[in-house]
Amino acid sequence: MKKELIEILRCPVTGHELSLDPTNSPHSTDAEIEKGSLVTNDGQFSYPIRNGIPRFVPKSNYTEENFGMQWNHFSKTQLDSYSGHPITAERFWAATGWKEKDLNGQWLLDVGCGSGRFAEVALNAGAKVVALDYSSAVDACYANLNNHPNLHVIQGDIFALPLKKSFFPFVYSLGVLQHTPNVKKAFEALPPMVSLGGFISVDYYKKSWTSIFQFRYWLRPITKRLPPMKLFALLKRLVPILLPVSRFLAKIPIIGKVLHRAIPVVNFEGMYPLNEQQLYEWALLDTFDMLAPAYDNPQTPATVRRWLEEAGMENIEVLHAGHLVGRGTNKEK
Repeated sequence: MKKELIEILRCPVTGHELSLDPTNSPHSTDAEIEKGSLVTNDGQFSYPIRNGIPRFVPKSNYTEENFGMQWNHFSKTQLDSYSGHPITAERFWAATGWKEKDLNGQWLLDVGCGSGRFAEVALNAGAKVVALDYSSAVDACYANLNNHPNLHVIQGDIFALPLKKSFFPFVYSLGVLQHTPNVKKAFEALPPMVSLGGFISVDYYKKSWTSIFQFRYWLRPITKRLPPMKLFALLKRLVPILLPVSRFLAKIPIIGKVLHRAIPVVNFEGMYPLNEQQLYEWALLDTFDMLAPAYDNPQTPATVRRWLEEAGMENIEVLHAGHLVGRGTNKEK
């Protein structure tokens, strides 16, 4: 953890400023703090720093068995620097609508960072990125991106963000909110983080009548109850069988584009320029990502717009960019 991060950290319970505990931070004079603890001024609350990351959540939580395991196993899969293709960058810029030059030197909050796929894009644009996740995916993010001097990683709860309010000119949460137990409340935690005139971008799975035809909603009543490790082991056996079937059906003229969707596996052939090994790895990752989470709560465009309006955002846009995107600007006052 870099010492400059302490200035914007806050106790998630009281909102008070935090400082290093001198009795439990042996390397507090270093620019990088690998271990120790942060305390409130009255000493009532204390939070550990482990492996360079301040931790504001219990070790066991609803994301750990699936997302923690998932992103530590697939820690590099969706990083553009690893895949060799700007897949994540294209999604990031399309979803946010921001320009690379606008992020240079600016503070940016990534809520639900996973292993750091979007954080990498923002860091490469020159942003000072605070990457936060509820699960141990933060360890993968830290390992992947700690060579960037502007990276700050936090293990924290979206429902109790341990950060200074109205501080960040740019806030985003992509691929995350639908997997929280209360999507509206999770979204409502984000606008208070945005500085006046700052920007927010979030996305969701889209809720519509066609959702009933998506295989995940037929299978999730069963798969979300399976122990994640057992589900993952099962998918490792099934994906090599199902993916070739899906790819074959997709090539059938006219009906193939619909027919292959009946096969319960994610198929990126023709969508992304991935090689054979990457197609398998992305298929396994995204199929598990659809079937394993405890929560999956898609939203409608009308709901997304209403939440942004209720949060006092202006210049609101609701659009499709990979997922259902909502974005806006915090009103200048």
